[in-house]
Parts: sequence; structure tokens; C-alpha cells
Amino acid sequence: MATAAAPLSIGPITVDPPVVLAPMAGVTNVAFRRLCRRHGGGLYVSEMVGARGLVEGDRRAAFKAAFGPEESPRSIQLYGVEPFEIRDAVELLVDDGDEGGRVDHIDLNFGCPAPKVTRHGGGAALPWHIGRLAAIVTAAVEAAGDVPVTVKTRIGIDDDHVTYLDTGRVAQDCGAAAIALHGRTAQQRYGGHADWTTIADLVEAVDIPVLGNGDIWEAGDALEMVARTGCAGVVVGRGCLGRPWLFRDLEAAFRGRPIPIPPSLGEVADMLADHLDGLVELFGEDVAVREIRKHTGWYLQGFPVGGDLRRRLNQVGSVDEFATLLAGVDRSLAFPEEVRRAKRGHTTSARKVPVPHGWLEDREEADWDLARLAPEAAAVVSGG
Repeated sequence: MATAAAPLSIGPITVDPPVVLAPMAGVTNVAFRRLCRRHGGGLYVSEMVGARGLVEGDRRAAFKAAFGPEESPRSIQLYGVEPFEIRDAVELLVDDGDEGGRVDHIDLNFGCPAPKVTRHGGGAALPWHIGRLAAIVTAAVEAAGDVPVTVKTRIGIDDDHVTYLDTGRVAQDCGAAAIALHGRTAQQRYGGHADWTTIADLVEAVDIPVLGNGDIWEAGDALEMVARTGCAGVVVGRGCLGRPWLFRDLEAAFRGRPIPIPPSLGEVADMLADHLDGLVELFGEDVAVREIRKHTGWYLQGFPVGGDLRRRLNQVGSVDEFATLLAGVDRSLAFPEEVRRAKRGHTTSARKVPVPHGWLEDREEADWDLARLAPEAAAVVSGG
């Protein structure tokens, strides 16, 4: 098998293999990033962090923007609806004197489909106003200095309000180092199938690297996406939920090596225990055991462990109880092939995208004061 793609260059950063962990709210914290990084190379991005919260010293925002001492490069995704908020947040993040340490890469979110974000003109709704989009990207790039800034977006708001080609051109003209495209509209949310042809179209439209996102459930999907679209790399989201070893498989695939066999139930149980250990280190035991509950179904998907065990894991109250429950599984059970491509995470289907009143009437309108219109829009800490 030939190597599918060359290493990805994002400014001075070389990403080899060309794989990026997608920001996922409540998932891609330090503990999960560390676990995924153990399995393979790539760029591991933080949860989405609200620029205003970061600037105003919100503790939740600061916590989500923190990195482990071993994390390098340090990659963060920012959300904001006003250029000055993004500028101020970027200046904080690239400051060598910052307590948390200087970041190495900043990604701007223009793809979140969550209603709490789009109804205030943020996320996937924002690129409809190309002037505001350009102002935000420019503010970030200028404030970042030698730290590369990238953009993540979707096809558009819906089929009647497509923005991805304009977003790519604006990002390139304003100095972004790369752009990632999720091949769905905001209206689709996470339903249906990602349209990879849009990724190929964007590759043809811009000169900066394009990363493809959407429906990468196993390593073969990544190779196929690169082959079909010509994209420079892939962004992996829901495919790694409960399967941090996907990054091992992706590294093998992009290096032209055979893809390893999936782990046994015993190996999966060990990963799940390691994940909890990382969460305990990050949050403390009480919060960690609550956080791990949502992950147990993803890790154990398809394994015949019984409904009682699943229920008890979803209600687990301590680290010791968790260890006792996992100790009772049949460690020899092979990975169930029938769920290899089963969906995990968000499965929401298409629905109308809420945007501010009058938002769609004029793409050039530059007078929207979104911070005044809805202060909570800029105060979003993480979502989507």
C-alpha cells in the first residue's frame, strides 16, 4: 500500500501523519488528547473556547484552554463573533508570558451548527457575512504573528445559503494557513452523509492546504477521502469516540503499513481505565466518574457485555467501583466487526438553522453589533 499523503504543513508546524483531532465539546480535553496521542501522531486540538470568556478571565474558558506539559504542538480552537474579541484572545494565547504557555496553532470556528451558536450569528452562520468573516480572520492573523491561524467551516447554512468557497477564498486572502471543511451544511447537523465533492471543489478553489472532515469512521475512509478529493489531510471527530486507537490505524495507513487488528475487549477495557485515570488527574474523582459515563457506551459498543453492566457503568460512582465492574468482563472477546462503522456521538438529523432576524437579507451588511444584540453569543465557552 502506498503512502496516501505527504506530511501536512501548517505554517511552521509539520503534521505527520496529516491527521487532526476535531474539537468536540466535553470530549477533547487534556485527558482525551493525551490518550489519543499515545496511539499515533497528528495535531490534537482543544475543545472550542469562547474568545470573550478567555479575555474576561472566565475560569471555564481558561480551563478548556489549558494544556498538559507534554503537549506539543499546542493547538486551540477559538469561537467569537466580533473581531476585537478574537484579536484580544489571540494576543493572550500567543503571549510568551502567559501562565499556561504559548500556543502553537489557533483554529477559528466557523462551522459549529449548534442552535445556541448560530442563533446569535456565530459558528456556521457567520460566513454568510463575508465582511465580518474577513475582519475576524484578519484580526486573528495579525495578532498571532508567527503562530499559524486556520479556519474550520461547513458547506454553508443550508442548500440555499452556501458559503464554503467564499470562506476558503477569504481565509486565504486574509492570511490563514489552511482551511478544514466538514462536508455537511449546518442544517444537516450530523445526519445524512458528508458530501466529499465539496472538499474536492475547495481544493481546486484555493492554494492553501484543505483538510477534509466528515464520515471518517476508520482508517480506510481517510485514505479514500484523500484519494477522491486531493485534500492535504483529514480531520477526525466522531470516529474516534470510544476508539482512540483510530489514530494508530490512521498512522499505519498513511505510512503504508498494514492496519492493525482492532483491540480485544480486554485491551478496550484497559484504554477505558486509562481514560478515567486521565480524567481523575484533570478533574478529580467526583467529576471524572461523571464524565466517563458518556464514554462507556462508545468504548463498549457492540461487545456482548450485557445490559446490567452497561447500566451500572452509566451510573458508576467511584474509581474503585469502575475498576471492579471492568474486571468482570471477558477480556478475550474479539472486537465486533459488525459495529466497525457504527455511528457514535451526535446523530441529530436535519433541522432549520436559527439565525438573527434579518441575517440572511444582505451578505455585505457590516453593522451588526452581535455583542450588543446578544451578549451571550460572545460568551459561549464551548459548544458544537
